[in-house]
Amino acid sequence: MTKLFENSTEAIFFFDKEGQALAMNPAAEDIVDSDILRQLYQGKSHALCGTCRGYTSETELRTCLNCYFSSPDVEDIPSFQVYLETKDKGIVPYAASLHLIDQENVIRVFMLRDLTRQFKTQEKLYQNKMMKHVMEAQENERKRISRELHDSVAQELMSAVVDLRVLKYMTADDQLLKKMKQTEALMTRLLQDIRNLSVELRPAALDDLGLEAAFRSHFKRVEQNYGLVIEYDSCLSEKRYSNEIETVIYRVCQEALLNALKYAQVDTVKVTLLEEKDMLQLTVEDEGIGFDPGDEPEGTGLGLYGMQERAELVGGSFSLISNVGKGTKVLLRVPVGEHKGEA
Repeated sequence: MTKLFENSTEAIFFFDKEGQALAMNPAAEDIVDSDILRQLYQGKSHALCGTCRGYTSETELRTCLNCYFSSPDVEDIPSFQVYLETKDKGIVPYAASLHLIDQENVIRVFMLRDLTRQFKTQEKLYQNKMMKHVMEAQENERKRISRELHDSVAQELMSAVVDLRVLKYMTADDQLLKKMKQTEALMTRLLQDIRNLSVELRPAALDDLGLEAAFRSHFKRVEQNYGLVIEYDSCLSEKRYSNEIETVIYRVCQEALLNALKYAQVDTVKVTLLEEKDMLQLTVEDEGIGFDPGDEPEGTGLGLYGMQERAELVGGSFSLISNVGKGTKVLLRVPVGEHKGEA
């Protein structure tokens, strides 16, 4: 018992009925600063109150009202939460318990277990959930605007182009015909831009047909618009995954290609997509000028951060390998064992 008391990672205090400290283990001594520790060893009543910042009640996150130490009729409190101003870590949340171990002399043992790691885990879980909701809302809004552009704006513009073509046969005025042809060409280009914007926002092929179709359509547009040749290799065929995973794979590939287009100074990029041992793996590789990952990134650097964040939200891993003069490789791995066929 002595070894358990001395070596326990939980802080253990013994108090009498007056709130005076009778003993404490090394873990308890490490919590409080020297002044409070001295007061505790001098037997000052309620000395621990000097470092306490309140406990969590049914009505308050932190309160001192009806403190258990001030209630002589309290015998056992198996669990409650308390905040202490510690010596080195600032205010720390603890899971506490208070037990009466000697009823005749009213001696109680007060034990504390640090909840910092649990709180950080909960905070990270909450942040991830909120980020997932934000990204889901973002993708839904992209989808809505994309469909609105395609089904409403583009269709109305197409009708106007058709009407303009009809009007050309209703006049013989050369100047008017020339102006109408110029306007038709302008509206046709605008129509194509709207269609491209609609697809960039959220390709319908991704929702309707899956990654394979969405990738091939995206690569074709990139080659037509920018002249970047994409060597694509995939073994997925028509396999489907959850909407969340397909969106992450597509967006990471889209961002990686955009970075290669802007910074790599290459004409060709290799993209590989394969499934191996319940892991979906995306590789985007170029033989461009590369960079030192430790250097300040060109642009805002938000693209790399966004890819990393998207990977983490689906339990995946993201890595970037690059060297000056030796190109860049983006590797994304996402577990899909439990997400097949959920699209």
